Amino acid sequence: MIRAALPGDVDDMVKLMARRREQYEHYQPLFWRRAEGAEEGHAAFLAKLVEQPSAISLVAASDGFAGFVIATLVPSPPVYDPGGLTCLIDDFSVIDDTSWRTVGVALLEAACDEARSRGAVQVVVVCGQADEAKRSALRLAGLTVASEWWTVPLS
Repeated sequence: MIRAALPGDVDDMVKLMARRREQYEHYQPLFWRRAEGAEEGHAAFLAKLVEQPSAISLVAASDGFAGFVIATLVPSPPVYDPGGLTCLIDDFSVIDDTSWRTVGVALLEAACDEARSRGAVQVVVVCGQADEAKRSALRLAGLTVASEWWTVPLS
């Protein structure tokens, strides 16, 4: 079951994203290095988005909290013209990697449906380069890679 996120869901969202940040830090230790107080700061940020009517905040729950997605509608940079708003999804996680192809895809489809109804013409989803379970679910949902960020420590 997918429903609108509630303020009471924020703690579960923060826990999922903390685990994902820990996983991502193994992939790329400098870029994904967790900041001091990351969970507290993220909790405040997510709580603000959940209460913001312009954000799309959804939760998957059946026998408990299974995942969530938060999308914001943003204009494209002035050098691109896709023909409307972009649905940007950064905070998006599920309870475990086996749930991406079911729960993750369902959350993504629900967010895209809502974004489309609000005038978005494309979706952009942030995903770590080595997050194969999430990448597989994004491909399953019909997404393709449009850009990659490359990094190296400057020490």
